[in-house]
Amino acid sequence: MELRPSAHIDTFARDHLPPADQWPGLLLDLPGPRRPDRLNCGAELLDHGLERYGADRPAVRDADGAVWTYGQLRGHVDRIAHTLTTALGVVPGNRVLLRGPTTPWLAACWLAVMKAGAVAVTVLAAQRSRELATICEIARIRHALCDLRCTEDLDRAGVPGLRITTYGGASPDDLLRLAGEAPTSYEAVATSADDVALIAFTSGTTGRPKGCMHFHRDVLAIADTFSARVLRPTADDIFAGSPPLGFTFGLGGLVVFPLRAGASTLLADRGGPERLLGDIGRHRVSVLFTAPTAYRAMLGLLRDAPGRYDLSSLRRCVSAGEHLPAATWHDWHRATGLRIINGIGATELLHIFLSAADDAIRPGTTGAPVPGYEARVVDADLRPVPDGVPGLLAVRGPTGCRYLADERQRVYVRDGWNLTGDTYIRDADGYFRYVARADDMIISAGYNIAGPEVEETLLRHPDVAEAAVTGRPDEKRGTIVAAHVVLRPGVPRSEETVTALKEFTTAELTPYKCPRVFVFLDELPRTATGKLQRFRLRDSAQGAQGAQGAQGAQGAQGALQ
Repeated sequence: MELRPSAHIDTFARDHLPPADQWPGLLLDLPGPRRPDRLNCGAELLDHGLERYGADRPAVRDADGAVWTYGQLRGHVDRIAHTLTTALGVVPGNRVLLRGPTTPWLAACWLAVMKAGAVAVTVLAAQRSRELATICEIARIRHALCDLRCTEDLDRAGVPGLRITTYGGASPDDLLRLAGEAPTSYEAVATSADDVALIAFTSGTTGRPKGCMHFHRDVLAIADTFSARVLRPTADDIFAGSPPLGFTFGLGGLVVFPLRAGASTLLADRGGPERLLGDIGRHRVSVLFTAPTAYRAMLGLLRDAPGRYDLSSLRRCVSAGEHLPAATWHDWHRATGLRIINGIGATELLHIFLSAADDAIRPGTTGAPVPGYEARVVDADLRPVPDGVPGLLAVRGPTGCRYLADERQRVYVRDGWNLTGDTYIRDADGYFRYVARADDMIISAGYNIAGPEVEETLLRHPDVAEAAVTGRPDEKRGTIVAAHVVLRPGVPRSEETVTALKEFTTAELTPYKCPRVFVFLDELPRTATGKLQRFRLRDSAQGAQGAQGAQGAQGAQGALQ
């Protein structure tokens, strides 16, 4: 398709879109509000939302109960946007890295980047310096807005030419101090609907992260499909959840969807299942976004302390990020009377594209295509397979995969379809049932973990000769990372060695990627040609404890909060 003229001065993002023949087929004839050629999603979500719902409506809440109205939120956003363009020299199309815990200020920074016509690259507060350096290299980032509490790893990344502006401190050049002197209104840059608004990074099976580029119209499309047609929020809803804004699951569920509906959102920078349950009662949360792991953990708390938590305000529960077992769905329904809206999404498609709500829910299935999307199950040659036969999930809709200058685009998009890497079965009634991942990606507590990335980290430790990483089933997290390690001669297979490897990986990787189990082996299983046989490691992992001199260890605390 032909792109509309860009408003970007820095054209790097558009210049590095995949070739037209590698794009997914897009279904753009959507119901809902008209989408003009000139479209700024930040202005649409905030300015136009304020016009529709009023300046005095609550918009954003923090963990301590402070509330910003839509008018106050726009004031903060516009001051930051002015500061970006005048004091910091950001021009439309520049990539701006955003880093910090989930707070109202992080959301305000994201909206300001949108209104300034720049490209947001939101990363996790827990990501380490090596990961940050790689992201900055791939996206050629020269500006960063960082919560003062999260600067250490970004400083250590040593990104050439990166200007880091912190917020939340007392220095004269703190972003919020600079913004305090800026005008209170800002006219959003008239970006094209086809201008890149954000680059979301996701791990690849090779370990090198992939940058997924999404347009301004894509941000609104996810609100006008899954949110409007399946979730169906109201302006009186209060959203909350555990996914960080560095994940598109969190960005959609905690920023885009509530603002599009004129609702409010709780952005709390501390969490855990117990805190999440408490927040529902304290803040009268009505819409909850989290992963199956958290629902299981909350069920345990509800069983252990019946009557302690007030969930009477809750009316919508959304689960994504990993497979939701039917048993978890039924247990939650029995405990709360609420039916979880299950769904599958992908960073490549920005948000959820298979789901079902209310009476359409069938526990144990993911659901049906979200209105606006199409899905099918295909074989390796992209031919649809009969209902009831497992195959590869193929999806297309108003959003789709556009990797930033990455040859893996050819793998993810074929003949106009996005191939998600999941094996599914389509039932005769049109519902889709999850089977397994089709690649070596590990999904733990809703987080994608590329095994090769963890392996490369382990191999940098002087005591490690070889390493292979697989997923191991786990009752609480769905899957955990198991590291199969061949140690160098003379290194003992001891708890001290396990501790050393734990500490090393924790210092190098985001905590949720770190191995939670270590298995020490004499050698890794390989074919005659030297290819690693991961399936043998997966099979042996079940009985490896003790059988092969394995040493189990709990890894770093996971990032799901």
